Amino acid sequence: MPSLLTAVLGLALAACVPAHRRASWSHFPLPRNQPHDGLAVVSQPDGYGLHIWLETDTRTAGVCRPRWVVDAARLFNGNGSAPFSSGLAPRAEWFEAVARQDVRDALRRELEALCRERAPRSSWSWVEPPRRPEQVTAEPFPLLEEKQLLADPEQVRRQEDAMGGAAPEGPPP
Repeated sequence: MPSLLTAVLGLALAACVPAHRRASWSHFPLPRNQPHDGLAVVSQPDGYGLHIWLETDTRTAGVCRPRWVVDAARLFNGNGSAPFSSGLAPRAEWFEAVARQDVRDALRRELEALCRERAPRSSWSWVEPPRRPEQVTAEPFPLLEEKQLLADPEQVRRQEDAMGGAAPEGPPP
C-alpha cells in the first residue's frame, strides 16, 4: 500500500510540472543541406534538444545503410516556428534520444529516404544506432581518406623551399 501511495503521489507531482518545463520528445525532419539529412528531437524543456545529423554509408557496392554521427548539434526553439541548431549537445543526450523507439523509427524513415535520394539503385539496410558509448566506433569519411587530397606537410615545405618560397625574415618593407 505505501508503494502504491508513493507512485500516485509521484504521478500527481509530475502532472503539476508546466508543459514548458518538461521535454515534449517531439521530433521532425530538420534538413541541413538536403531533404532527409537531419532530424530534430526536442529532448529538453523550452524547446531545446538535438539536431541529429544523418549520413549514409555506401562503401559496400549496392547497399546503403546509416553512418551514425553521435555528436549531435544543440537544437534551439524546437517547439517554435523557426528551429535552428548551433554548437554540440552532450553525447549522453544522443544516447537518451536513440533509446526511444519513436525516435529510432523516425531516424529509420529519414535515413531510408536519404538513401533513396543518394543511392537510388542500392538496397536499403538498417543498422541500429549505438546505444552506449562503448558501442561507438570512429567512422572514417571517404573524402577525408583520399590520399591525393591531403598533401604531406613536410613535402610541401621542401617544395616551397626548393622554389625559393621561404618566408622573408623581419618586418615587411
